Amino acid sequence: MTISDRKKSLIILGKFLSQYKTNGFYQYNEIPHNKPFFEIMSQLIDKASETNPWFTRENVVYALETWSNMLTSEKIDKWLNKYSFSKSPKDKNIGIIMAGNIPLVGFHDFISVLISGYRALIKLSSNDKYFLPLLAKYLISIEPRYKNKIEFVDGNLKNFDAVIATGSNNTSRYFEYYFGKYPHIIRKNKNSVAVLTGNETEEHLEGLADDMMLYFGLGCRNVSKIFVPENYNFNPLFKALLKYKHLIGYQKYINNYNYNKAVYLMSTDMETKNSLIDNGLILFKKDYHYASPIGTVFYEYYHSLDDVKKIIERDQEQIQTVVSQSNQFPQAICFGSTQQPQLWDYADNIDTINFLMNL
Repeated sequence: MTISDRKKSLIILGKFLSQYKTNGFYQYNEIPHNKPFFEIMSQLIDKASETNPWFTRENVVYALETWSNMLTSEKIDKWLNKYSFSKSPKDKNIGIIMAGNIPLVGFHDFISVLISGYRALIKLSSNDKYFLPLLAKYLISIEPRYKNKIEFVDGNLKNFDAVIATGSNNTSRYFEYYFGKYPHIIRKNKNSVAVLTGNETEEHLEGLADDMMLYFGLGCRNVSKIFVPENYNFNPLFKALLKYKHLIGYQKYINNYNYNKAVYLMSTDMETKNSLIDNGLILFKKDYHYASPIGTVFYEYYHSLDDVKKIIERDQEQIQTVVSQSNQFPQAICFGSTQQPQLWDYADNIDTINFLMNL
């Protein structure tokens, strides 16, 4: 396959995914091999929460729609234009160990390996084991030459030349032990933060609500901590969060919220009790750490934005991305965009395509 062939297949895949939107499903007859795959995907979406309660219909469809918006001709060209694909790809097997915290979280690694011309050996997470195999079958149906380029592995990875592995801080130590001698990208826990000034608009705060609450806050790009000025008024943020009040009726989420609330209130640490802010939907806990539990966002007061810049620089290994409207953070992204990354927004700022092309 040429690079043009590989691009074309991803564009068609994007059109297939575009049938699943948050405002409804729309079957398009002009999409190749569509009918059987459309029906199977629709069934998988409806049944996803049976095997993983965090994969609600709303969250799965949001993920599919996000990917369909990325897999367009214009965006794929923008992603790949800086790389040279003039040489035929080497015969390499790339192991991909995927996480399963949000739907299709390992999809970018998958398409990166395929677009580079390599063979993907995929170890799925038990939390997300149905969607990618179906999309792989669809790719093979529209481009049969992918048949020998995609393999799903049940046991241990074998016969690989490089590895891309994503997991927790604990599993990363396992990955380092077993895969450290091979070319690798190993990702650990990271969390995203927001820096607020108190001058945010209603639109900014509604975007921040998305950054916090989409996927129940389970993604590494979800905002799990906010930096706020002293005497910050949380009420406008609480108002913005009301768009997610329906989560109160979702039992798995509210169980976590109630459990964490009980733990904090029973704490012998008076600062924990006194600094806890509860709006009935999400807990705000004063904490210097970054990885907040489900139903909780950490907050930290600051004296000056320069202080925050120093903290973020010091802790950059723990931070996936920064959200802010302040011009003092030029690398920050806009409110509401954490779960809408572009193809060129690489996790941990590690250029996956560059890594693959230099094997």
